[in-house]
Amino acid sequence: MHLRTKLVLTAGGLTFAIVLVLSVVFLGQLLGQRVDYTYTDDDLLARQVSLAVRNAVESGLRANPPPADAPDPVAALHAAVAGALRSSDGLHSTMDGIMRYQLTVQDVSVTDADGITLVSTDPDAVNQRAPTRDSFAAMRGGNVIVQMLQVFGKPRVLDIAESIDRTIDGKPELFLIVHVGVSSDFLRYSYKPWLRAAAMFALFATLASAVVAALLSAVALRPMQLIGEQLERLTLTRGDASGKVILDQPLLLDAPSAEGDPIGRVNRSIDRLGRQLRSREEGFTTLQTNLNQMLDTLRDGVLLFAPDGRAVMVSDAVAHFLDRSGDGPPAEAMVGLTIEQIFLPGTALGAAVLEAFERGAQVSADTVTLEDGRQVQISLDRIGDAHDDSSDRNMGTLLTLRDTGSALELEQELEVARRLAAIGRLTANVGHEVKNPINAMVVHLELLRGKLAAGGFDPKSAQKHVEILADEMHRLDRVVETLADFSRPMDLDLCEHDLRRVVDQTLELAGAELKEHGVAIESEAPSTPVLVRVDAELVRQALLNLMLNAMQAMPSGGVVRIAVRRDNRLAIVEIADNGVGIPEALLPRVFDLYFTTKPRGSGIGLAMTYRILQLHGGSMEVRSNADSVSPTRGTTFTLQIPISTAPSGDLRRPASRQPGAEVTAVDARHSDATGHPVATTIERTMQRKEPA
Repeated sequence: MHLRTKLVLTAGGLTFAIVLVLSVVFLGQLLGQRVDYTYTDDDLLARQVSLAVRNAVESGLRANPPPADAPDPVAALHAAVAGALRSSDGLHSTMDGIMRYQLTVQDVSVTDADGITLVSTDPDAVNQRAPTRDSFAAMRGGNVIVQMLQVFGKPRVLDIAESIDRTIDGKPELFLIVHVGVSSDFLRYSYKPWLRAAAMFALFATLASAVVAALLSAVALRPMQLIGEQLERLTLTRGDASGKVILDQPLLLDAPSAEGDPIGRVNRSIDRLGRQLRSREEGFTTLQTNLNQMLDTLRDGVLLFAPDGRAVMVSDAVAHFLDRSGDGPPAEAMVGLTIEQIFLPGTALGAAVLEAFERGAQVSADTVTLEDGRQVQISLDRIGDAHDDSSDRNMGTLLTLRDTGSALELEQELEVARRLAAIGRLTANVGHEVKNPINAMVVHLELLRGKLAAGGFDPKSAQKHVEILADEMHRLDRVVETLADFSRPMDLDLCEHDLRRVVDQTLELAGAELKEHGVAIESEAPSTPVLVRVDAELVRQALLNLMLNAMQAMPSGGVVRIAVRRDNRLAIVEIADNGVGIPEALLPRVFDLYFTTKPRGSGIGLAMTYRILQLHGGSMEVRSNADSVSPTRGTTFTLQIPISTAPSGDLRRPASRQPGAEVTAVDARHSDATGHPVATTIERTMQRKEPA
């Protein structure tokens, strides 16, 4: 079967399938509309019967009320209602009219709450329990398949029910039920005429659309014959340098007959054209790859030679290889010259290049030592087929010259740049950590100067500021010493301290600055000491970082809440603010070194704080709410430090230092045992030595 025939059949079959599906959907929609119309009509009739039942019951009970002294009032009422319904001419007239004029209704009946038929158009059903029937409403709400099965499947009677309630003690109670039975056979007979007409119309439209699609496809494919001839002429001929069209091969040997399938002819012509394009694409791809490499290695000398041996592209770096002083010919002057004119045979580089061209093979990286001692790598890439000079597949030769000494110098420069970047990060770290104690010193110096200028010198008040300044100077010295010790072991000054006192000392340091920025402090601590074995200065530094971060998160002022508590074997410190909060997407990165969201931040403070907790065997967590309308907006940092197990005593007495407790340098890219990233370049290694 020809490809043209396949395409025509495919187009016609696809159109047939689409129109067929649309026709089925159309018929399903029509069936649904008819079912909905029938249900609405029969439901209205059920309501009419319900109204007639109400009138019959009211008039019947008014004329013949149940005996007041009946031993069973319920049975007496049931008998009175049944008699009223059976004696009502209006009810029977309504039910008979429905049966006479509504072709889809099989029967109409009225039952009590227990399902016993009181009156019906079927005399045999009176005083019998009403049969169980499928709901017409359920069939109406189903899909097209359900409706088709109900209407055209096994014969059945669908029920439309209308309930009548009575009120007893203010509560409604089911009293009577009106049933209208709709026969599926009657529905099928009433739907068949218009469904048959719609189906015939849909089938005719489907067949007609398929035929039209097939004819249009055949007409549309007629130009393919002309296209095939043009492609054959394009693939079997080419132009020479003078513009004359010549044949690659005899036309009669490869051209199919005119009576063949035109699409097959086009397919074969496209295959031949594709082979030719792929052959040329290989050459262009090689050229593009080499040009990209040239852009990535600007210090390399690159020359592109045409098949006739003349240079068509020369990079500026070529002059560096031809003349060390840079006084050689410029790159523009070399374009159009031959290989022998650019590379003199009497030089080492010229002899190596000319020899490589004479070999006519690919050269990966031949090394040549120049007269001045430089070593140059030569790479030669043939673009296309260099061995077939009569073919247009020979697109030229790409020559690359690389100075190995310059490459080594470039690597050394990159290494120096990496070291300078590391020094820059360390400098930023020093600046960040030194800024906090200096700010505290400036604040307390201003307070001390203000008190001295105001007169009434109070030695105790001045002594307090002097002590704080001394502590900050000592902490400043420790910060610088700690950052300088990143590459060598450092001892921790571990002593037993009351964590409440450490927090109070930090509040004394930061209180003035917090108050100056409109930040209030709320603290909470237990009445008993919370003993921890820590380096107090490092812990104060960590707490101070968190307090100042909280202050910066509340530019318009706010409240910082600090709570100290004990949880089993852990001491807990919570520092909470009601600031702007941290977005949820950034929470996993807040402890990463050099990560910051502040315009002038360095990304070191939280990393140092986290590491200080690690040095003491503790941990730190953060939770935050950045929703501007939430009442719980803000950030909470939770610090966990192990409780000291040493006997309580003088809290200021240094505990025996762990022999061998030291800090060793590690890579900041690794993670600790908890899975958190190591925030700084230090890791603690605790070693216990038994006394001799």
